[in-house]
Parts: sequence; C-alpha cells; structure tokens
Amino acid sequence: MRHVVTLPTADDTHEFGRRLAGALRAGDLLLLTGPLGAGKTALTQGIGAGLGVRGDITSPTFVIARVHRPDPDRGGAVGLVHADAYRLGDAADPRAEIDDLDLDASVDESVTVVEWGEGLVEQLVDAHLRVRIDRRDDDTRVVELEPVGGDWARRLAALS
Repeated sequence: MRHVVTLPTADDTHEFGRRLAGALRAGDLLLLTGPLGAGKTALTQGIGAGLGVRGDITSPTFVIARVHRPDPDRGGAVGLVHADAYRLGDAADPRAEIDDLDLDASVDESVTVVEWGEGLVEQLVDAHLRVRIDRRDDDTRVVELEPVGGDWARRLAALS
C-alpha cells in the first residue's frame, strides 16, 4: 500500500520529515529517490530534527555518508546515518563501494537514510521504506512512500 503526500513548500517537506521521524525506530532503512533538487535532503533534515540528532544535516554527496548521534538534550535516543550513493553510480562496482561504507555496522542502532540507494542497499535489512520525491514546476513536492515488508504499512497509516 502506497502513501502519497503533497507538500506545497520546502518547509512543509521538512515538517513532514519531522512527523515521519515519529514513526521511525532504530534499524529502519529509508531509500530516497527523486531528481536533483526534489527535496531529499530537506526531508532528511526534518527526520533528523524529529529524531533529535546532533549536527547540521547537509547533503552528503561529497563525503558519501554522515553519522549524526542522538542528542539527549534535544530528546534524541536514536542516531541517523545519512548516505548518498549518487556518486557511486559511476563506480565499476557500486555495491562494493557501498560495502566499504560499512552501513551494516550501524543499521541496527540507527535510522539509515540513503539517497540514490535503490538497487544498492536493500539487502541490509529485511524490510525498508522507499521514498520517491518529485518536484513540480510550482515547487510543490509529491512524496510517495512505499513500504517493503515489515510493519511499515501500519506505521505509515499512523501518519494520516
């Protein structure tokens, strides 16, 4: 069952990420896809705010992955790993480069968000959430959430 949300502004995208964080727990994997500038990082910033993690969340395009520890002063209990596989698409073996990131070492204790990771990281967990973000000409974002296994459908229903 897919869940579709229309978000008029980047601020709404951020706020939706904050709300989505309330449905997340350690061990969750989210795969974000969509064109450049669609709002993947804005959504992740909202997730980070909702999880109460330390540090500014910026696009990890050039560092590939960033780890944000929970900040107890902000109510954080679960960390966030934010990875970007965009630059790995040119690699001869992008799966080997994903393995080098060692995401499986932290996946059980953190929420892991991977931009451009579809087809590369699904094997890390038994269930995950696919998140497709499209941006219309009027800057409205359309976010499609597709649960794959686990109890994602039930958790997403609580967002409505």
